[in-house]
Amino acid sequence: NAVRALARGARKAGIPMNTGEGGLPRYHLMEGCDLIFQMGTAKFGCRNEDGSLHEGRLREIASLPQVKMIEIKFSQGAKPGKGGLLPREKITREISELRGVPMDRDVISPPSHVECTDPDATVRFIGRVQDISELPVGIKFCLGREAEFRMLVRAMARHQIFPDYIALDGAEGGTGAAPKSFMDDLGIPILSALPAVHQILKEEEVRDRLKLVAAGKLINPGKQLIALSLGAQAVYTARGFMLALGCIQALTCNRNTCPVGITTHNPALQRGLDIEVKSERVKNYVVNLVHDHYELLTSLGKRSFRELNEDNLLLPRAAGTGRERP
Repeated sequence: NAVRALARGARKAGIPMNTGEGGLPRYHLMEGCDLIFQMGTAKFGCRNEDGSLHEGRLREIASLPQVKMIEIKFSQGAKPGKGGLLPREKITREISELRGVPMDRDVISPPSHVECTDPDATVRFIGRVQDISELPVGIKFCLGREAEFRMLVRAMARHQIFPDYIALDGAEGGTGAAPKSFMDDLGIPILSALPAVHQILKEEEVRDRLKLVAAGKLINPGKQLIALSLGAQAVYTARGFMLALGCIQALTCNRNTCPVGITTHNPALQRGLDIEVKSERVKNYVVNLVHDHYELLTSLGKRSFRELNEDNLLLPRAAGTGRERP
């Protein structure tokens, strides 16, 4: 019900919906919204038994009219450098068939794609997904060492293979289940990562080859406009839509007992989420975001998001250094 409410709300609001890394369930397709198919490290929905890419299944997904883009997820802000685990208690027959995984054991998502052993192999994998899907292909990650990102960008330039966009996730990103030390202490916050990535792309003279999308607790319009001023050309938000669905932050996402029916497979709990009511709230969240965006733009004397830059921001100096920070 939660997925259908999000998908219906996205269609009403005229925005695309990212599937997340769990494959492509029929529920995403039932409401007619545009979709970004996210392929995580486990490649649910398009995997071989060894975790490598099943080209035929990816081609089938990419051929669906609603699927407009493919996103290769390398890491996420909530737990950069770590994979994931789906407890066997949450694996229904439907999930098993959808993801191509067994029902009698926990399902592991590895920390990295088996194909991506170095920057050159990673870039070749991006190009391979572009060739198979014949769709725009983006990549998602949380920034760690800037030097490693620069190596990846230089590999893109060497091979002349670029993703169509980078979805840059900040350390603020959330998840239903992750070690607390990963959530609290790893990764670079989005308002520090954005200018770093933007600057590296400019220094390597490839900034115009791809788009930059910002993510990481960008719930309200003011924070989103700050991200757009720091080099992003679009923003993601997940937490905002989660709250629009009625999340009360009960912190039981990993227990299959979500009291408002969002992160549970319990039919009795799912029935508590009214698809039509919640889809209206999803749409209203978007409508109000856009309204406030334009109110803020007007106050800044701007006619377009493209006119935003760092000059619109107060950048206080970091204590004890001569450097400015967002």
